[in-house]
This record gives sequence, structure tokens and C-alpha cells, in this order.
Amino acid sequence: IDFKGVNMVINYDLPTSAVEYIHRIGRTGRAGHRGKAVTFFTEDDKPLLRSIANVIQRAGCPVPDYIKHLPKLQSKQKKKLIKKPLTRESICTTPKCFLKKGKRKMKTTKENSKEKKKVKEDKKGSKLQTASES
Repeated sequence: IDFKGVNMVINYDLPTSAVEYIHRIGRTGRAGHRGKAVTFFTEDDKPLLRSIANVIQRAGCPVPDYIKHLPKLQSKQKKKLIKKPLTRESICTTPKCFLKKGKRKMKTTKENSKEKKKVKEDKKGSKLQTASES
């Protein structure tokens, strides 16, 4: 799929291989256009960083020295990480203020439905009483 006009890619999780990294950031800079790629990583991702850093460096982009000097990943470790990538806690990109509003809305909706049920039950009860009185 070719998305026209993509000028930035943000990777919230580090790709498991240099090939996957190239594929992801390839959405930018199509047909001679320039683009940027931002990739977030954690301490757990360090074993994967060096191969991706090599790709970045070969493309002529700067790479911090500490990444260049990370230990090389053995092929068995690499295969293992590709087959079973790191598991991460899910993140929520919805601002907390919206989540709070949503919870409040849900509470009031639940309270309203409970009140409606009570009103219906009260009406049924009063109808039963008047029917039994006559």
C-alpha cells in the first residue's frame, strides 16, 4: 500500500529486525520526498538496536556512539526475538481528562437506568395495588 504525503512515521515499539524497520520507515520519503522517522525504545529493546543503527548509519544519518557500541546480538537470540517479540503493557493515547469524563458519563447513565427501572417497578407496584384493592 502506498500512502501519499506521509512525511513522518512514529514507531511506538521497536521493530524486531532491520528489514522490518526499513519497511516501516519506507512509508516516508517516497519518490524522492524527504521524511522523518521517530522510534521509541526501552532498555529491553537494546539487543535489537545495533542492527537498526547500522541501517541508519549506512543511510548517512547520525547514530549516537552508545548505540554503536552495544554488544552484537547472536543469531539464536535474534531468531528468538523475531519469533516471539517483547510483550509490552498496552498504552492508552486518550488524555486522562477525556477518560474521566467518560467514566462520569457512564456512572450517570447507569444511575439514570437504575432510576428508570425503579420508576417502572413503582408504577407496576401501584397498578397491582389498585387492581387488588378493587
